[in-house]
Amino acid sequence: MIPAWLHYLSVGFLGLGLVCALGIAADEWNRPQRMWIMNVVWPVTALFGTVLWLWFYVRYGRLGSKAAIASNKMASNKMAPDKMAANHKDGAHKTSKPFAVMVAEAASHCGSGCTLGDICAEWLAFFVPGIAVWLGWNQIFAEKMFAVWVLDFIVAYIFGIVFQYYTIAPMRQLNVVQGVWAAIKADTLSLASWQIGMYGFMAIAHFWIFRRVLGVELSVNSVEFWFMMQIAMLCGFVTSYPVNWWLLRAGLKEAM
Repeated sequence: MIPAWLHYLSVGFLGLGLVCALGIAADEWNRPQRMWIMNVVWPVTALFGTVLWLWFYVRYGRLGSKAAIASNKMASNKMAPDKMAANHKDGAHKTSKPFAVMVAEAASHCGSGCTLGDICAEWLAFFVPGIAVWLGWNQIFAEKMFAVWVLDFIVAYIFGIVFQYYTIAPMRQLNVVQGVWAAIKADTLSLASWQIGMYGFMAIAHFWIFRRVLGVELSVNSVEFWFMMQIAMLCGFVTSYPVNWWLLRAGLKEAM
């Protein structure tokens, strides 16, 4: 049996995530991001990151808005030539964010695609159970969850490639084929590492916390499931962070 405190805690955190996402979206209405895809990334990541990602957006995400970048350019134009050259050399004309923050943004960018993909895939499998059968449930996998994970990965990967394409292609001025290939190289390892963390926690939640400890099944149509997914996404962020660090250092991903 699911305890009442867990039910109310789940409702509270899901509501908090929605409020934070709506707050960021409202702020972006007045401060649109330079890269339009980030207008999607920030609210989506707040769905699981709640107040932490809201703070992250206010502290660093706003630096990527058109207004902030235009203001920085105006300030740079007023500098003495020697200072302008130094800032250009140091990259201060591009960003004032620490590299660790840029890595977190890159991981969040990946996580937003994973979040949207997992939401769509989980509900699709819930309303159309035959999809899980097509993906191996009862033939390859005894647990329906494992077959749905295949769908999760496929849909999240599609979202991830689209998100990366609209980040990398405009920045590097690539054509469609070049942009898609660059997106594949940038997102494959990042998404896989994110899903490892997410799957790992969801397995713990499904098999141990709910089935063994509480004696109930964790169902998609419950607030507890999506609260567990919030935690799972945070685990995905942790497992993908070092991978995104390497991808940025290697030049395979672009800083946001």
